[in-house]
Amino acid sequence: MDQRVSGLAANVSESIDGSDMFTVAWSSIRDGLRRDCGARLFDHWLKPIALAGVSDDDSIVRLTLPSEFMANWVASHYADRLTLAWRTTLPCVREVRIAAATDQGAGQTYLTTESHPAVAAAPVVAIPARGSGFDPRMTFDGFVVSEENRMAASAARNLAQGAGRFSPLFLHSPTGQGKTHLMHAIGHEFRRRLPEANILYMSAEKFMVDFVSAMRDRDTLSFKSRLRSADLLMIDDIQFIAGKGATQEEFLHTVNEVMAAGKALVISADRSPQAIDGIEGRILSRLSSGLVADIKPAGSALRLAIVRAKLSAMTDVTMPDDVIELLAARIQSNIRELESAINRLAAYATLNGRTIDADFAQEVLGEMFSAGQKRITIDDIQKMVSTHFGMRQAEMVSARRARAVARPRQIAMYLAKRLTPRSLPEIGRRFGGRDHTTVIHAVKQIEKLRGTDADIDADVRALIRQLEG
Repeated sequence: MDQRVSGLAANVSESIDGSDMFTVAWSSIRDGLRRDCGARLFDHWLKPIALAGVSDDDSIVRLTLPSEFMANWVASHYADRLTLAWRTTLPCVREVRIAAATDQGAGQTYLTTESHPAVAAAPVVAIPARGSGFDPRMTFDGFVVSEENRMAASAARNLAQGAGRFSPLFLHSPTGQGKTHLMHAIGHEFRRRLPEANILYMSAEKFMVDFVSAMRDRDTLSFKSRLRSADLLMIDDIQFIAGKGATQEEFLHTVNEVMAAGKALVISADRSPQAIDGIEGRILSRLSSGLVADIKPAGSALRLAIVRAKLSAMTDVTMPDDVIELLAARIQSNIRELESAINRLAAYATLNGRTIDADFAQEVLGEMFSAGQKRITIDDIQKMVSTHFGMRQAEMVSARRARAVARPRQIAMYLAKRLTPRSLPEIGRRFGGRDHTTVIHAVKQIEKLRGTDADIDADVRALIRQLEG
């Protein structure tokens, strides 16, 4: 076991007895999560997690969150990381269960990496020969293909259909751009083609945890046998074994035996093989011997297509075009964040009986918008609108009321209200000292025209794309 991990476990377990040991461990784990995930994400999703209890034999830790929605999200995104953190801090812990606090009591069902469908998207479980286990939403048909991901999607489909020359397939991209979706899609297609195939799919963290557990239990033989008997082996986020010498050695042996047997191998990482530090060169050389395919960050057109594809599967959710465009334009960090925003908006609308419109989206997703938004100024807007309509920027602040000037000025005010945090009075001052009621009139007028005048709507869309691109 890694010396840092074993030392931490010893410090916790030897210094404190009983339930206090778990309280201290949880405090340490929370500090690590805050440091690794960042304050914004931690405060919103992970800080509300409570240590609800421990089984009589200390092998199962139960965590709860205030709502089922939050419990589902944490289980699907952080169950594997929480399990690894608990196991490395307290080796007696074998399982971590996550539930909504409102589910406490008789008949309670905890959300675990093995049992809950929302967690199937997380790369943490082995898929038995006759099982499915893959997220039914993550198929090739559900993967939106564009120039950013065309090579990776094509290579993944070919491997799943039996084109051995693409193995090993190394998929890499920044987090949340579709690697996990493609791996689930490969699993679905491989299972359809070979129903009896033995498919094994796990994260690199899961690989490491299972390997350390096998060494501790003196049962590495069964661990090796399980992995090397796979007809399709998929390991996600390989960068997590960086710096883990013993784990890397076992990983290399596994890769060599799988490849020597002519079995299919898929590996993913958040960067190209050459850019991963802390992993032995011979491992990276083996992984690069097949096909290395990258997925570039989604552009505005792809993000828009993804939002529409996601909504097409949500028949009970109605979202107007301006909100769809708002989501695609404002949430640029990754696809996972974009899908999370759609789910959150739909959930809040359903739970509160609200209609989804631009104001409601801003109310619910304002923090996400601010985090991923390019800083746009009123000056940027005035310059862009003036150029678009072939007029001088000085006319934005002039007293001229000619339609050729007044309409672009109203569009610029509308965009200033929508794309900047500036108040109505401040916007009015920046447009020649106009009153805030003039700004309100301009915003309402453009909102109305967007619904009746296709040319105005097209102009506004084009300007938003340029300003936020």
